[in-house]
Amino acid sequence: MNYWMAVGTIENWKEAFEKGNVWGLREKLKHRWEALQEGDVILFYVMRPVAGIVGYGTVKTKFRQTQPLWSEEVDKNEIIWPLRFEFNVEHCLAPDEWETKMLTSELLRFKANLSFRQLETSLAQELISKFKERPVEELEEPVSHKEIKAKLIEIGKLQDYIAEGEYPFDLGRLDVVWRRVARSVPTYVFEINVKGDLYHDLSKLKHAYDLWNSRIFIVASQADSDKVKALLSGSFHEIKEQLRFVDLERIRDLYERKRAFVDLEKELGI
Repeated sequence: MNYWMAVGTIENWKEAFEKGNVWGLREKLKHRWEALQEGDVILFYVMRPVAGIVGYGTVKTKFRQTQPLWSEEVDKNEIIWPLRFEFNVEHCLAPDEWETKMLTSELLRFKANLSFRQLETSLAQELISKFKERPVEELEEPVSHKEIKAKLIEIGKLQDYIAEGEYPFDLGRLDVVWRRVARSVPTYVFEINVKGDLYHDLSKLKHAYDLWNSRIFIVASQADSDKVKALLSGSFHEIKEQLRFVDLERIRDLYERKRAFVDLEKELGI
């Protein structure tokens, strides 16, 4: 596993997250893109006025693109960054915290003169460890992402939807979707937030709503309710009336009730 630092402006990074966690390189960096592997760690460096690392993630997939994606490409109708990769966000500060809570050093500022470069393992791990230094109570999670995803898929099937996880769309993957028929677009879209970043989950939900007019849900801990409300009052005000917040524990409860109801029907032969 290798560690890389991707360097971009505030606008670059916000758009990358909004586009489904996708980054791109120019053709002249093809040798670095080819060296990039699934599972490699990417540190997100935001240029001045932030001038520091705001989060990190892991490489999910690499692909070459022949269609404009970012605003500058669309405006110019040309492909500027064709060598792309999708990444999972392991941790990322909210944009309003970038200037006050980012991580930096003189060594990083020197390295930031290149848009994409490999970092020494020791330096990268030191930075990541600082992001992980949080109170124990913040790390203790009563449920897992995998469990809630499996329950949402099962609930969808019990309600006669085509329910599936890791649903691909043009900017990444959605945690769970329910569709009415095989050829239809998602009617319900769910993003599950257990240890991830709410900003990026809401970005994907907003894009799903814009694409398909889907019913969108963020499934998270009740402790995150105020954070979601704050984001809906700011960056995601357009979906404030469309988004539903669901507590993780309520999914467990709904699953148990649905399962018990179906089992009772089977027992009665109805």
